[in-house]
Amino acid sequence: MCKGDLTRLVALAATLLVAGCGGGGEGDGKLTIYSGREEELVEPLFEQFEQETGIDVEVRYGDSAELAATIAEEGDNSPAEVFFAQDPGSLGAVEHAGLLAKLPDDVLDRVPARFRDPDGHWVGTSGRARVLVYNTDELSEVELPDSVLELTEPKWKGKIGIAPTNASFQAFVSAMILSLGDERTRDWLEGLKANEPKLYEKNLPVVEAAASGEVDVGLVNHYYLYLVKKEDPDASVDNHFFPGEDPGALVSVAGAAVLEGAAGDDDAHAFLEYLLSDAGQRFYVDAEESEYPLVAGIDAKPGLPPLESLQGPQIELDALGPQLERTLELLNEVGFTT
Repeated sequence: MCKGDLTRLVALAATLLVAGCGGGGEGDGKLTIYSGREEELVEPLFEQFEQETGIDVEVRYGDSAELAATIAEEGDNSPAEVFFAQDPGSLGAVEHAGLLAKLPDDVLDRVPARFRDPDGHWVGTSGRARVLVYNTDELSEVELPDSVLELTEPKWKGKIGIAPTNASFQAFVSAMILSLGDERTRDWLEGLKANEPKLYEKNLPVVEAAASGEVDVGLVNHYYLYLVKKEDPDASVDNHFFPGEDPGALVSVAGAAVLEGAAGDDDAHAFLEYLLSDAGQRFYVDAEESEYPLVAGIDAKPGLPPLESLQGPQIELDALGPQLERTLELLNEVGFTT
């Protein structure tokens, strides 16, 4: 970031409360973030923010859904000032508990309405598409299913990898419930379970398993492919994007929110402003995971399909939050979680 950008960031952080919160809060140069984003992915972003603002960041990492539950349990006593989540479902769950502050329009308006809370309590920070990652030695593009619903067919038995306890998989299931209904989603999950998929804790091991031939295909977010390719450019693995409004083509976001108890904290608002600054958005282009920037004027990494070309199920992302509890119940009932 150039000196002018940094000056703008500091000045804007100082005025955000006047513009959006009606208060005169001050930051103390320290910020506590609960991050559902994995440490290996976003730690460089936090370091970049610290270096460019002088604000010290303390991060608690964990699963997004679990952190959402923790914040709800802690309530007004939560030490968290910012919740940086892997998916809008977790953010929506905290919003549903009434624990998120209203964000200033200056922050919200940097992101298209499709990728932010319509009530202004959270904002998307980067985009991601659900894909089917596959082993290119075992399968060609023409052999891949046209729909995620086809993964219940017997030919995929023992060949699928998923991460059912991961927030992004749970958001995908929530979107399926919203688009297809509870009964059809249960049927699909039961069919998937009957195909004996291999279970992993996170997305990255699913991609690694596909690359090694441990599984043929896996359901993940698109950007994990690039982490594997960074370590092994010749890895036998690639992404398959499901077409149109298929449930497997969900286009979602990682996002951030300020906790109600930190509504008057300049440092918390400065962090969200930084995430949506040109420097913060370019992080997703320059970093190896290649997420989609959401702010106009910042292009995605070459080779990715344009974000506007991806459809996915026609749902409102803010609906994922209220759906999360039912999703977790359904995954437990089918036997994917405990």
